[in-house]
Amino acid sequence: METLGQDLETMRRVPLAPEHVDAICAIGGERFYPAGSIVMDIGEPMDRFVYVVEGEIEVVDPYTDGRMLPSSLGPTQFLGEIGFLSSATNIMRMRAAVDTRVIEAPRAAMLELMSRVPELSDHLITVFAARRRKQFELRNDTIKVIGADRDPRVQAVERFLSRNRIPFQSYDMDATDRETAGLCSLTGHQPGVIVGANRRMEDPTPRKVAQYLGMDLSICSQRTYDLVIVGGGPAGVAAAVYAGSEGIEALVVEDTAVGGQAGTSSRIENYMGFPTGISGTDLTWRGQVQAMKFGTRFVMPRRVEGISRREDGAYCLTLDDDADELCARAILVATGVQYRRLPLDNLEELEGAGIFYSATDMEARFCARTEAVVIGGGNSAGQAAMYLSRAASHVHLVVRSGSLAASMSSYLMQRLEADPRVTIHYHSEVTALHGDSWLEGITLRTKDSEQRIDTRALFIMIGAAPNTDWLSGLAATDAKGFVLTGAAAGQSDDYATTAPGIFAVGDVRANSVKRVASAVGEGSVVVSRIWQYLEDTRPAER
Repeated sequence: METLGQDLETMRRVPLAPEHVDAICAIGGERFYPAGSIVMDIGEPMDRFVYVVEGEIEVVDPYTDGRMLPSSLGPTQFLGEIGFLSSATNIMRMRAAVDTRVIEAPRAAMLELMSRVPELSDHLITVFAARRRKQFELRNDTIKVIGADRDPRVQAVERFLSRNRIPFQSYDMDATDRETAGLCSLTGHQPGVIVGANRRMEDPTPRKVAQYLGMDLSICSQRTYDLVIVGGGPAGVAAAVYAGSEGIEALVVEDTAVGGQAGTSSRIENYMGFPTGISGTDLTWRGQVQAMKFGTRFVMPRRVEGISRREDGAYCLTLDDDADELCARAILVATGVQYRRLPLDNLEELEGAGIFYSATDMEARFCARTEAVVIGGGNSAGQAAMYLSRAASHVHLVVRSGSLAASMSSYLMQRLEADPRVTIHYHSEVTALHGDSWLEGITLRTKDSEQRIDTRALFIMIGAAPNTDWLSGLAATDAKGFVLTGAAAGQSDDYATTAPGIFAVGDVRANSVKRVASAVGEGSVVVSRIWQYLEDTRPAER
């Protein structure tokens, strides 16, 4: 996966090997598209692989019926991006620019071929991933978000799209250009989301957008998976990669976005192999692509609400709308932790309106021309302060203790202390919020004194509350809610819980090391234990 960032214009000129084309022809059939006809439309599932034999296919802007991209696809090239691996919804209109002849192969047969021919798989996935990356960076898409700075619900949709690297365009309602004016008229001059060809989404939510994109899969309650991984952070994604590579039929359920809390980190510099750093979103997205390559499926944004055990030993998970149930022979708890909410008046009303729990590109734009305040003394808070200092006029880091040495990496602490754009307030806490529809300031108490800091951006990154209420007591937890494993759970296996077939890895595990690298390591190692459990219980199941 090292070539994900390779320039697409270079890769697109590298044709498939003749033997790979022959193999695709063997599982597919020829089809002719007259000039002007639609090859693949917006809203269609990516259920077929399209290889161009002769002719040309162009991307069409559904709003103007003109070309959206300056490039097109010709002979020896193929359609698709990374959503093909999961049969996601196509979000671009593809049209034959001239009379065009193609070879089309069913997605299932194509995935089976890719699994047998790794060289073909590597070529296709490299191009698919690079296309998604380029679409995301250039905002070539048919999803348009209007007024995220005015409506927390629309902002939640934008955050979901951004963290899952789904291409979209964001518009400020105050802009005066013709395109923005036209979009605002579609939303009734209110914040909203436009999908497809000028269709306004009613009451937009991340779940509705996921359904439109084919990410919230239709789940058959009668089916029993080998493994369901609950949580898509570094530990869960690592387990997804290794489970797929070992032939375990696995499904990942994530309630927000792949990456978990690590996905909110703008720059991780102490992860091996990335000397100049990598964002948490990019790191885990690479892992997700790798897992999908091996056949692991992802469902989001769905939250697990409860769990029960069947008489045959399998577990069934109840999802957030109570309408869907997932069953599996083994469960991996990788739900990580979430930042704690402060007991402040008006906090809930201002969440998404100046109060944030992550510091990515999306949130950083709200820091322009204002001072930003970050609460927390861990690495995530330190990384956020450094990243936001590029956009904000100044950054205040609020720390309750008198030092960062015990909770933050040394390199990060030294940078913060030396950066004139960052002020660290030790022995301090935020005691009040000011503002009605948007945050306007905070009250900061330092020992016996108080001061007001005018700010429109407060980032809360404190504490670690485990996401384990859904376990319903089946797997024992400690007093703080972290899952007991290994010796603490009376097990010889480091990742086994008190419930047979339920394992836990990452930050959610009691006494775990709260670092991305350790979470990835645990997620990788636990799969061998899960594989052995599945093998040991298979005869009894029959």
